[in-house]
Amino acid sequence: MEPETESPPRRGELRIYLGAAPGVGKTFAMLGEARRRLERGTDVVIGLVETHGRKKTAELLDGLEVVPRRTSEHRGREFTEMDVDGLLARKPEVAVVDELAHTNVPGSRNEKRWQDVEELLEAGIDVLSTVNVQHLQSLNDVVQRITGATQQETVPDEVVRRAEQLELVDITPEALRRRLAHGNVYPADRIDAALGNYFRPGNLTALRELALLWVADQVDVALQRYRAEQKITDTWEARERVVVSITGGPESETLIRRGSRIANRAGAELLVLHILRGDGLTGLGPTAVGRYRKLADELGATFHTVVGDDVPSALLDFARGVNATQLVVGTSRRSRVARLFDEGIGATVVQRSGPIDVHMVTHDEAGGRLRARLNRSPLTPSRRLWGWLLSLAAPGVATALGLLLSEQVDFSTDVVGFVLATVVVALVGGLGPALVAAAFSAGLLNWFFTEPRYQLTVQEPRNVITLVAMIVVAILVAAVVDSAARRATQAARARTEAQLLASYARTVLTHAQPVDRLLEKVRENFGLTSVALVEKKSGSWRRVAQTGLDPCTKPDDADVDIPITGDVHLVLRGRALPAHDRGVLEAAAGQALLALRQQRMAATADEAQRKAEATELRTALLSAVGHDLRTPLTSIKAAVGSLRAADIQLSEEDTGELLEAIELSADRLAGLVDNLLGSSRLATGAVRPHLRAVGYDEVVALALSTVDGAAAVRAEVADDVPWVEADPGLLERVVANVVDNALRHGSPPVSVRASAHASYVELRIVDHGRGLKKGAAESAFAPFQRLGDRSSAPGVGLGLSVAKGFTEAMGGTIRAEDTPGGGLTVVVSLPKWTGNGET
Repeated sequence: MEPETESPPRRGELRIYLGAAPGVGKTFAMLGEARRRLERGTDVVIGLVETHGRKKTAELLDGLEVVPRRTSEHRGREFTEMDVDGLLARKPEVAVVDELAHTNVPGSRNEKRWQDVEELLEAGIDVLSTVNVQHLQSLNDVVQRITGATQQETVPDEVVRRAEQLELVDITPEALRRRLAHGNVYPADRIDAALGNYFRPGNLTALRELALLWVADQVDVALQRYRAEQKITDTWEARERVVVSITGGPESETLIRRGSRIANRAGAELLVLHILRGDGLTGLGPTAVGRYRKLADELGATFHTVVGDDVPSALLDFARGVNATQLVVGTSRRSRVARLFDEGIGATVVQRSGPIDVHMVTHDEAGGRLRARLNRSPLTPSRRLWGWLLSLAAPGVATALGLLLSEQVDFSTDVVGFVLATVVVALVGGLGPALVAAAFSAGLLNWFFTEPRYQLTVQEPRNVITLVAMIVVAILVAAVVDSAARRATQAARARTEAQLLASYARTVLTHAQPVDRLLEKVRENFGLTSVALVEKKSGSWRRVAQTGLDPCTKPDDADVDIPITGDVHLVLRGRALPAHDRGVLEAAAGQALLALRQQRMAATADEAQRKAEATELRTALLSAVGHDLRTPLTSIKAAVGSLRAADIQLSEEDTGELLEAIELSADRLAGLVDNLLGSSRLATGAVRPHLRAVGYDEVVALALSTVDGAAAVRAEVADDVPWVEADPGLLERVVANVVDNALRHGSPPVSVRASAHASYVELRIVDHGRGLKKGAAESAFAPFQRLGDRSSAPGVGLGLSVAKGFTEAMGGTIRAEDTPGGGLTVVVSLPKWTGNGET
């Protein structure tokens, strides 16, 4: 009896809670699962959980057994880490281990916590753990580019992928910011910096999308594993970029719709590529182009056009240029015999595609019929190949028939047979094959049918005449064929040029920036590296429009130079173009000059309109500020009159109140005048900031000294906040206007805080008033807005408008956000000082 073999020890199961950012509730969800398992009778212990001072998270630990942490010393400080040996000795069914990506203190048993978890799993212990998407090794650099924060602690993606269960803990960015503002994530002293930096709405949205896509990818891996186990052979698509190639055949619509279905299933971008060929093999008329372009737009695809006589090369060059991973092409319309000599576009693309997947789509036009394009272009490579083959085969067939029917036909009939063979070859293959067929036919005729037979001799004049006649016939027919071929090629090229010129004209007429778009189309159509429009002024060349990489700065540097006028040239770089393309390029250059003049005329019109709007604004200002100017002036006049009245005895207290009223009215008048002047300068484009290093703390202090009610403002700008590149006077006006707006329309206290983020430093002015209605953030910065149009509020609504204009003039941005819990937060963002500006 054979001894029983022991089964290998069971490996524990890993369950990971994945979140997009700190605070989404991963640890809370993990502890909730631990408590549910404990209630079901499972032996659960806490290996390590970080509560980060969060009360609700700490409450979930009540009733759960906690393995004491191990204490270690490093550089004179004590640290606590998970006691792996204690957990292995305790050997529970489930261990709860938080923060899988954590790096252990030097000298610990393992460098990383996930390595500790591996030991627990090998010992047969199930583990519940957590990780954020920014700690995944493959996404670490992506998260850094999005948030500007570098994450030192990472975990290999493979460790997370091996988890038996992966649960995404999801929460909307707005809900997470509210949770943060309420103090449920970080202590109060870290909330503002977090809201302004890592926890921006855009950052959280991007991190959430990364987490969703990463989990979706793992779901796809699980599905692939399932299909393999179940032996499912159906194709599953990935998220990819799909290019559909159309060359003008009737199957084009089928290909576009099929490509759309492929792209929709994969969630991929769809590009429709129309290849124009100058040899006449393909060609879409303007109506067809418009139809396919409209179909592409309806299906959410982009439509592109390239020129290339070698369709497979043009298609693959374009696909590689746009990083496509899938191609959709139609199956060949050639017959089986034709495919023996020319495989067709699809087969060639498959052979050259490399890592790009190729979809060969069947259609009603596929296979088995003689292609009409052979008649339209007689001298294609396949046609010439047929011609050379027939130059040998046709005279042989004529010889065979002549020998078989030698008793029924005479010599003249044999001559007609060979002449017919020569004509057929000339019609198919042109001059070269026709001459070979004529010579070969003459030789066979002389050898087999001319006395003396089986000798290459010419004894009678009629034989010479026959030979000469056959050669003449071959030359004449071939000349007609060649002429027809040249005319067909010219017509095809003219059609191609007409389509391109129509496209260029449409671009000039329909686009807001026609020059740039036109140059981009020229670069794309002719496969160039760069295209530029250069103009000579004051003896030197300068680019007025450009597209592509490394554009030329003067005509001498170009691979192709197209003069438009003496001072304006279209210069191209990338490759030398054939002479027959210059006609199209010259027309495109003329369109570019027209577009440039049109663009400049539009700029002139915009300038005239801006001046008219400035005049209108000044008129509106005069109408709007009449009351607001008179009010403080009336107060000042009344107070001064009371002070000067000889018949009125004023106490010291009354005199002080009148003087204070004069001062307040004068301050209000000065602020109103400052805003009026600032708005006028912005309207006329007269703001010229002088940028230098400025500290937010200094500017805020100066600004608050000019604002009424500054006592209700809490300035919390730290001394170590980086300097910004700004104009001190303009920045002071921006801060004063925003703070004054917060005091008048918000509820005290108003807080002013600053924090650095990437290459910018943000100043946040936070109030707790009614805030803005949904969708009204942009209109708050428009002139004559009073945050709700409350006419009782003083001012004409220019404060935020002037603040926005001054901030943008200094190269910064200003935006309005909802204050978590209610109110409005205005964020002024300016570039960090780099030491490269004025001093």
